[in-house]
Amino acid sequence: MSRRRRPRISPARTLAAGAAALGMLALTACGSDADGGGGGGSADGTLDVVASFYPMEFLAERIGGEHVSVSTLTKPGVEPHDLDLSPKETARLTEADVIVYLKGLQPAVDEAIAQSGVTHIAEATSYTSLEAHGTDEDHAHDEDHDDHDHADDDGHDHGHDHGAEDPHIWLDPVKYAEVAQGVGTALAEADPDNAADYEANTEALVADLTALDEEFTAGLADTDTRTFITTHAAFGYLAERYGLHEEAIAGLDPESEPSAARLRDLHEVAQQENVSTVFFETLASDATARTLADDLGLATAVLDPLEGITDRSAGADYLEVMRANLEALRQALGASS
Repeated sequence: MSRRRRPRISPARTLAAGAAALGMLALTACGSDADGGGGGGSADGTLDVVASFYPMEFLAERIGGEHVSVSTLTKPGVEPHDLDLSPKETARLTEADVIVYLKGLQPAVDEAIAQSGVTHIAEATSYTSLEAHGTDEDHAHDEDHDDHDHADDDGHDHGHDHGAEDPHIWLDPVKYAEVAQGVGTALAEADPDNAADYEANTEALVADLTALDEEFTAGLADTDTRTFITTHAAFGYLAERYGLHEEAIAGLDPESEPSAARLRDLHEVAQQENVSTVFFETLASDATARTLADDLGLATAVLDPLEGITDRSAGADYLEVMRANLEALRQALGASS
């Protein structure tokens, strides 16, 4: 059984609905920060930081420490890919001192931030390199968009640049550490009086992420198989970092529906690559993953893409859940002890 897709509201409509709220806040934003850089701090004197979703929130809290007040646009338990913003949330962005987000994952957020007027913006993908991952169907979708690029009424060409470019960089601890360094620099630029603390906190977090990378490298060095099956193609960077091969049921978008051909391919992969486990997630439907596992007589387990922390998560924060993911992969891949 596939999960019912909730109706999508386009980013353009979301922004239109928020236009009045943005207008009402314009004078306030200008009055609090002459260069349009945000709301001039929280009521308690800390830096007002808005994060787009959990991985960005974790960075802001760890690096900002006592000097920041962090809020997130994506509430716990909400699947972030197709987040829609209310007019209030769209207007809220104009009051931020710093915005920490990842471009390409949440179109409505991208559009709202582009119009926010905030000076200090830490955009995660600008601090590392992106690669193309996903299923063959993702790439076919990308090529189809390329074939249908069009010009508008004034003759300007509007190509599509999303497709199979993978935004899930936080699941590679090395890339996530690169993003952390960029976020630390952005916070220091917004609040130079506390720059030394931001630098120290960044160094501590990078050390934690380096240790996590070393744990993954050692823990996945010797396994019976290098292939794993997931609900959606979130683990391409992790797989590439540690010499694994991800086969996903859905593509980069967890709500995309796999074709019959894709499911046949997965049957073949599972048999040829000695796959023991089909992984599902905490925020996306597990129906297709469980059906595939039942058809093949395979076990199921959770591999968390860490798009949010809930009471069902296997840990309280990024580091704890990533270590739970490592243990799940070790068991599924038949890692030596």
